[in-house]
Amino acid sequence: MKSIGLIGGMSWESTAIYYKELNERVNKTLGGLHSAKIHLTSVDFAEIADLQKQEKWEEAGKRLGHVAKHLEAAGADFILICTNTMHKVAEQVETHITVPLLHIADVTGTKITENKLKKIGLLGTQFTMEQAFYTDRLAEKFDIEVVTPDLSKRQEIHRIIFEELCKGKCLPASKAFYLETIKSMEAEGIEAVILGCTEIGMLITENDLQQAGLNLPVYDTTLIHVEKAVEEALKDSSS
Repeated sequence: MKSIGLIGGMSWESTAIYYKELNERVNKTLGGLHSAKIHLTSVDFAEIADLQKQEKWEEAGKRLGHVAKHLEAAGADFILICTNTMHKVAEQVETHITVPLLHIADVTGTKITENKLKKIGLLGTQFTMEQAFYTDRLAEKFDIEVVTPDLSKRQEIHRIIFEELCKGKCLPASKAFYLETIKSMEAEGIEAVILGCTEIGMLITENDLQQAGLNLPVYDTTLIHVEKAVEEALKDSSS
């Protein structure tokens, strides 16, 4: 079994989901007392969030690059950044390591392409919804047309992530807002929705959409990332 390197803490709420899901899925596959081989470094998210606000992306990338280098030195065979937003600095992080970085947008784009979908709604931080590093990657590598909400909705989605979900708060009013936002994008012809922030799956699931009368597939990037990581870790190995 390969060792998985996790750059976590952004936020720790979603990193805990990564840890739990990775171990459960490895155990489900191998049985017995098997669990995932994981090297995890969890950063102080307040420091990273401040760099985001100040648009000091190069400094943020340098910090995560050092973390990735540490994980490789500790024995990680490949690396995951446990957040969508910080994939803005993924290429910079890759310059610090020789092992592969499993890009969250790539595994998500691959899954969508396998299902032959083309027009997808995206929810995430404002950075993820508005900046080219994510939407252009899906468009250019996977020929996916990305639809995002209007500015006021993007701002509220972002606020809920940082002020609520990153602190473990899942409020009914926020769930209703997200579902209403998805409904507005459905009117624009989206075929599915990407939960493009690793905390959003704490708040809404595909079942929530169905109960709200929204017949749209949900692509939870956290779970897709985990699924691919387990596949990679167990490739050509049964122990």
